[in-house]
Amino acid sequence: MSEDVRKKAEEALTLVEEVSAAILPEPKNEIVPLATADAPVGSEIKKRMDEIDMGDTQSIVAFGSAAQAELQEISQAMLADVRNKDVGPAGDSLRGIVTTIRGFSVSELDVRRDRSWWEKLIGRAAPFAKFTAKFETVQGQIDKITEDLLKHEHTLLKDIKSLDMLYEKTLDFYDELALYIAAGEEKLRELDEDLIPAKEAAVQAADENDQVMVAQELRDLRAARDDLERRVHDLKLTRQVTMQSLPSIRLVQENDKSLVTKINSTLVNTVPLWETQLAQAVTIQRSAEAAAAVRDANDLTNELLTSNAKNLRDSNKMIREEMERGVFDIEAVKQANADLIGTINESLQIADEGKARRAAAEVELKKMETELRDTLASAKARRDGVGDTAATSVPAS
Repeated sequence: MSEDVRKKAEEALTLVEEVSAAILPEPKNEIVPLATADAPVGSEIKKRMDEIDMGDTQSIVAFGSAAQAELQEISQAMLADVRNKDVGPAGDSLRGIVTTIRGFSVSELDVRRDRSWWEKLIGRAAPFAKFTAKFETVQGQIDKITEDLLKHEHTLLKDIKSLDMLYEKTLDFYDELALYIAAGEEKLRELDEDLIPAKEAAVQAADENDQVMVAQELRDLRAARDDLERRVHDLKLTRQVTMQSLPSIRLVQENDKSLVTKINSTLVNTVPLWETQLAQAVTIQRSAEAAAAVRDANDLTNELLTSNAKNLRDSNKMIREEMERGVFDIEAVKQANADLIGTINESLQIADEGKARRAAAEVELKKMETELRDTLASAKARRDGVGDTAATSVPAS
């Protein structure tokens, strides 16, 4: 948090204490009638009774409306400011700080964590790059949030003072309604006890020609009396609603005061504490990264030593074995010699078998030749007419 914001937060603390210490007066419930009112209150009641003109319906309808004019002006002035104001951003700013701090999750601080397939798919930055980016912007984010919180605090302080004024004007309106109600009830009593009976007597005493006119005046007076009674009843209902709005205003004030106190405590106490914790977190993370780098270097050294020793042993074994071998392995020579003897034996066997087959074939050929010669001689004797003896004889060669 910047020094300027810190000073503003400390200055606002005095205003917070002032609005928290303010005590608002309680409303009075009773309505004092004219007969029991003291001189100043009685004078105010009579003044309001003079606003009633029983011959003017508009004066009855508007009876008591002047009391609300000043309250309406205050309410409209507040609504002009509050219309575009939302208490929610103050709570959002508080949650924003929590979200900013909680953004440093343990898993994201692990620089060796592999990105998930979803992170790779959406092109999300590697954990270490993301952590670095967050560290570079978190101080600026906190400064911006604290400035927003300070603005909300000043707005809420202004609202609390406006609500104080609204409460006072509402209380004045509440007391003013009591005077109007007392004036209206006194006027009704005067009508019921004096004016209407006098008008009824006038109707009875009037001439026959004027009696209809006087009777109409009596009916108009009674109708105006009923209108005034209804107006007084509406004023009583308005006073009741006004009395209910007073604790509502105080409740809103208490909520605003609590929120202002919370915001000020966050600015003065919590934010510096979080900044300290953030600085510690970054230092711890850097120490962990340095330790991890040293460990990786040691691991690499040990891995090189063990792998080189193993490679030396394997290569030395292979080289020595090759050096001790002959040009030809004895087993290979023995196998070649056996294959050669086998080949010679197979050649001799095949030659003997071929010679035997040729001798047998020669005997068969001689036999077939003899049989063919005898057959041909027999066929020739039959053509020459020679008998059987001739057939058995062997022709001269």
